[in-house]
Amino acid sequence: MIITRSPLRITLGGGGTDLPSYYREYGGFVIAAAINKYVYVTVIRPFTPGIFLKYSELEHVEQIEEVRHRIIREALRILEFKTPQVEITTLADIPAGTGLGSSGSFTTALLKALFTHRHRLILVTDLAELASEIEINRLHEPIGKQDQYIAAYGGITCFCFNPDETVDARPLNLCMDALYDLEDNLLLFFTGFTRSAGSILKDQDSRTQKAEAHMIDNLHYVKELGLRQQRALEECKMSLFGELMHEHWEHKKKRSAGMSNPQIDEWYELGRKNGAIGGKLVGAGGGGFLMFYAQDRSKLRQAMAKAGLEEVRFGFDFEGTKVIYG
Repeated sequence: MIITRSPLRITLGGGGTDLPSYYREYGGFVIAAAINKYVYVTVIRPFTPGIFLKYSELEHVEQIEEVRHRIIREALRILEFKTPQVEITTLADIPAGTGLGSSGSFTTALLKALFTHRHRLILVTDLAELASEIEINRLHEPIGKQDQYIAAYGGITCFCFNPDETVDARPLNLCMDALYDLEDNLLLFFTGFTRSAGSILKDQDSRTQKAEAHMIDNLHYVKELGLRQQRALEECKMSLFGELMHEHWEHKKKRSAGMSNPQIDEWYELGRKNGAIGGKLVGAGGGGFLMFYAQDRSKLRQAMAKAGLEEVRFGFDFEGTKVIYG
């Protein structure tokens, strides 16, 4: 049995500039952080031939072309399973549709498990790129590349997505005090809304491809804001980082009418009045988790609990996608 795990992620700056429709023309920049909430994949060779899949559904098919799960089907094709005899099971600490990059985490964990199952080595950069290849180029999902890269690399990492498809990655240069401050004061609260990132990102992707001035200018601004957030964090200016998070959210909401809703806006303002300097919805928007940078985390927790929002506590993951058994 092979068991792999891949971390989920939060985005600290530059989110949205990692979509191909933007970075292939202008270059993108994202600060992403892997967190200690995971997607797990197990792979074994069953006694009987066939492909056995256990996720939110159950599948038992004979041929790769019959697999309904699109990502698993493409991964099996890439590894060229000639006579399929494999059982794949997946579990997650947090469900999909909550803005934490679960699809990219699943794809990297799946590929790592399948490569290990076949006794083949895959390097971190190749793992991230192959996961991106499956989701973006083969399945044509209107998503960015940060999820696959941060899941593979782990840590708190700055990514430059270059027009020639290369990706430059380096750890954010945080002092230990700033790292502890982020772990203490970044708080996640579940809104109760789940959604497909693709439905929101498809609109951004389409408008970017058409070179719509409002969208391009918004993404230019967000990329520059990401670079300012990098400087604030590396200079340990934590309150400034919180203020820039708020500025980011104000611009992010302008990208799509589906980015927020009146209930989320109400919770966000409640957070800002009760100890949060800034915050945003994590991921594409429309639901999932509200993330705040808190000046008074006790007051913020009390206000969110009273409003009925459940907190998910987390730390950072510095290992990325890895084999934990096998």
